[in-house]
Amino acid sequence: MKKRFWSILTFLIFSVTTIHAQQWSPEEQLELFGYCEKGLLMKELGISEETANKIGQINYWATLQKLKIEANTNDTFVTANEVNQEVLKKYKALSITGERAKGLISRMSAPGCAITQLKFNKSYDTLSKVQLVAAYKTKFRKKIIDQLGVNGRQADLIIDAEAWKQKEALVVAQIAETDFNRIRKTVQLNKEFDKKLVMIDLNEQQKSQAVEFFIQNQL
Repeated sequence: MKKRFWSILTFLIFSVTTIHAQQWSPEEQLELFGYCEKGLLMKELGISEETANKIGQINYWATLQKLKIEANTNDTFVTANEVNQEVLKKYKALSITGERAKGLISRMSAPGCAITQLKFNKSYDTLSKVQLVAAYKTKFRKKIIDQLGVNGRQADLIIDAEAWKQKEALVVAQIAETDFNRIRKTVQLNKEFDKKLVMIDLNEQQKSQAVEFFIQNQL
């Protein structure tokens, strides 16, 4: 029971925001596709960036058509299923057929992904970055060195990067969840954080471990 209580408390304090795609405009949905699905599809289907962009445009077209159906202003299609059938034809022109094509339709309004997730600890709002760095070093520096297999300099840089991310995330969190600029700022933040980890000369495993470490370990 005690373990469950602390799990719930950690969940409440350490916020992870994932905003669902359905509330975005077709243009914003296309932008979200570029952040998330585009790269995934290139890897999963072994397709080029050009083909992935065409899939995004097809999805954008389908979204517009379905909105027109909802508004009773579509002179071409009556139901969403009719639009989906046309989408399958467009996918087929890109050599994407069968279950793969049907799978793309089911992911057309997919929510965000890791890079669009804003992760922050609300309790750190009362600390300056300098104070946060000092607290991290006192509690976690040796543990980071031991668990990630890094040296002291790298551990200090990891801590500095995480403290920077936490303070910046708290600023981004002030943007309303219904404002797509929150997604844009979150993507910028996560990309910049990733660059900071790369500059520390961490390998991919150590980068993942560094991110996971501060999810599992809070002050």
